[in-house]
Amino acid sequence: MPLALFDLDGTLIDRHSALSDAVTGLCRSHALPSTANRWLRTELADRATAGDFARLREAFDLEASAPDLWQEYVDLMAAAVTCRPEVLDGLARLRAAAWTIGVITNGAGDIQRAKLSGTGLVSLVDGVAVSGDLEIRKPDRRLFELGATRCGVSLADGGWMVGDNPTGDIGGGHQAGLRTIWLRGRPWPDGLPAAHHVVDDVTDAITILLAETE
Repeated sequence: MPLALFDLDGTLIDRHSALSDAVTGLCRSHALPSTANRWLRTELADRATAGDFARLREAFDLEASAPDLWQEYVDLMAAAVTCRPEVLDGLARLRAAAWTIGVITNGAGDIQRAKLSGTGLVSLVDGVAVSGDLEIRKPDRRLFELGATRCGVSLADGGWMVGDNPTGDIGGGHQAGLRTIWLRGRPWPDGLPAAHHVVDDVTDAITILLAETE
């Protein structure tokens, strides 16, 4: 069974729109000023951790505890994030074609798993590796090894990595011995080996994978 590993944020789901909705909801819930709204959008732009909400609480003198603020944000993100039907359908087609599917994502374990559950992706993947589980991040090969292991396979058997981050997803995929598909958008660093394929949408990547098994 061939292995396909996918990034989560910016690949399978649109984190940015969900982040906007979650920040708006959190600010409304606590009657936060516009300065807090801007602070959150800046601080959480790339990733969010529980520590961000300890700093939020201190910066804006909030009564709610940092763990409660973090949990509220996690719940808001899980409610706001979506996965397009055509992406879910594509993953289902991969499973039907006997592919093993994993998700390799940087981030805190609780929020990334909440996103997977909220979007329905959790039922379509065989294994998940989140950087917060081991305090290691892509492109560290160990995270890819963990993802393959949780899918019940070995990196030694090869496979594919699909993602939007040139260094984390494509560079990390190369280091893990995987073939790669890049969702173009971010600047490509000098000196980084090219991806095997470049696409504009994850559904195009799924089409390429399906062609591999025809």
